[in-house]
Amino acid sequence: MSSVSQAQPQGRPSHQPPAPAGVSMRDLLASCAAATAVSTPPRAPEPEARGPVRDQQNRQGRQDQQSRQDRQSHREAA
Repeated sequence: MSSVSQAQPQGRPSHQPPAPAGVSMRDLLASCAAATAVSTPPRAPEPEARGPVRDQQNRQGRQDQQSRQDRQSHREAA
């Protein structure tokens, strides 16, 4: 009967102190920061500084005129 008295009662796990972690909190945080830096795609380049609205309209008008001329020259070549 002495063996029964030494055994742990069923239903209750034996209490063991927690084992120390193999990684320090500083190393864990550093690895998370490194993973974030590696997995984040690069940012898009900053847009150019835009001038007044009038300059944008003039540029757009010139681009439209150039694209019309390009289309016309392609038609003539065909």
